[in-house]
Amino acid sequence: MPDIIQLLPDHVANQIAAGEVIQRPASAVKELMENAVDAGAKNIQLIIKDGGRSLIQVIDNGSGMSGLDARLSFSRHATSKIRKADDLWALRTMGFRGEALASVAAVAQVEMRTRQNGEELGTHIIIEGSEVKKQEPTACPEGTSVAIKNLFFNVPARRNFLKSNPVETKHIIDEFQRVALAYPGVGFSFINNDQETCRLMPGTFKQRIVGVFGSGWNERIVSVNEETTVVQISGFIGKPEYSRKTRGEQFFFINNRFIKNSYLHHAVQAAFTDLIASDTFPAYFLRLQVDPKTIDINIHPTKTEIKFEDESSVYAILRSGIRRAIGTFSLSPSLNFENEPAFDILSTRSREINPPGIFINPDYNPFSKSASGPDAVQSIGQARWEQLAGKPAMSANQSDFSTDISRPSNTSDELPEKTVPWLLHGRYICTHVKSGLMLIDQQGARERILYERFMKNAGHSGQSQQLLFPVAREFSAPDFELLQALRNEFHSLGFDFEPFGKNTVKINGVPPEVQDTDIKTLFDQLLEQFKTSQQDLRLHRLDNLAKTLSSNAARFISRSLGPEQMTVIIEQLFACETPGYSPSGKPVVSIVGLDELGTRFGR
Repeated sequence: MPDIIQLLPDHVANQIAAGEVIQRPASAVKELMENAVDAGAKNIQLIIKDGGRSLIQVIDNGSGMSGLDARLSFSRHATSKIRKADDLWALRTMGFRGEALASVAAVAQVEMRTRQNGEELGTHIIIEGSEVKKQEPTACPEGTSVAIKNLFFNVPARRNFLKSNPVETKHIIDEFQRVALAYPGVGFSFINNDQETCRLMPGTFKQRIVGVFGSGWNERIVSVNEETTVVQISGFIGKPEYSRKTRGEQFFFINNRFIKNSYLHHAVQAAFTDLIASDTFPAYFLRLQVDPKTIDINIHPTKTEIKFEDESSVYAILRSGIRRAIGTFSLSPSLNFENEPAFDILSTRSREINPPGIFINPDYNPFSKSASGPDAVQSIGQARWEQLAGKPAMSANQSDFSTDISRPSNTSDELPEKTVPWLLHGRYICTHVKSGLMLIDQQGARERILYERFMKNAGHSGQSQQLLFPVAREFSAPDFELLQALRNEFHSLGFDFEPFGKNTVKINGVPPEVQDTDIKTLFDQLLEQFKTSQQDLRLHRLDNLAKTLSSNAARFISRSLGPEQMTVIIEQLFACETPGYSPSGKPVVSIVGLDELGTRFGR
């Protein structure tokens, strides 16, 4: 029987190994920037085109390499960081495996120019798919420039799995931010498609946070400092009132290396117990310095995971340090037992207290053609409501509004005259129908109406109300890229905005339903809830955004309704394709049948 085990060719083995390290353009960006930091660079420039597909270039002013070192740097397991296995437990540099450039060269066309400090000439190398095409002396600045062109050109299956350019750009920005935050003393710049989108000057850690995420963060964070023999903790945490629904600005750096650690994240969440809602996340930018001998960073190819020798102690110190910071800056809520506002209200004798009044017009008929409210209502909605009123009594969980209500009405029964809806606790619209009492969740009804209205505009421009004074809004770099990626969807929903400088948009128009809202807050909530829904539900982008917008718009609308407004909501709701449920699947309509009421009263 012939032998079946054989050695893979070097170029195939390199491509397989590269798949562990270079998963997407952002992976190559991470490796190149970390190499630049290790070379002692004081200024690092990142240039990309087409989301990293066409070009990724990192230019630094570090120590540079000799001709021999430049050639060896593209060999697997060639590194200047370690000489023996014990060196793995004393690492303070970023890259050390000797896999970065070798992995990149296996799946891309790479061009390097490098010159050591004090040398007259540098080295120029061109490599395609691990094959050296050219190496020659050249005149170039001190430092190193590595350009990666046509990533995955020889692995088309991997290239086809890349996402859209805005999505890949967002991942690249994430990696850029992580390295920039880890080294605030180094200057960074980022050029995307020939346009400089970010320039960060050397400074303090807080200045770097503000430079990366915007000037608004200067007031959102407070410092954390804790020194022990186990770990030294420094950095900043976000104030509780700025917690968000998504895990956005959350960064751990262990010995200047960005890491992900669910155990440490839990320590931060535990420190914020009773200060933020259970479904929200605080921002944090925390730097931990530990003895390299007490951690293991060599457990994952991307080096973003880590193991601690004494993880429980680090957890306890981190949690107590954050709690101390919260207390120091008076972030914890306090109670003043000497002055309770509720008693002040009771003791105000000079204020005349008037009981609330309810006005009901007994002559109002919502189905009269002379009534002002129903004139604007679609006739199909009235037919559905009439059919519902004529249906026999049933419990709420037996009603299938998406099927029964949509059928043509064959009943000759009419609604009782003088059916005037009323509002219960500012939340539920109540009206009596033939079969009993109908209750409608006002919030859910508005969400359903707005959602279907927004979705009808899919594929073309939605109705927009132009603002008298356009609003400028600055976003973080990832959110700005996400907003650009969602521009067509926003336009379909009625938003009109355009780029207005670095990571800033000018909002010229909004859907008429939200024109009286806080536009800046609305945009923040739309992006946050969109990211949350995208992670949890993997919805289509327009559907996701329409659900988010309808939910937010419905909250902003006043809850103070008159009978005419409530009638319009009822008619518009039953004109919808699925009136019985909100876009999120929650029940909107419930009917309490006459039989059930009779049972409650022993009839």
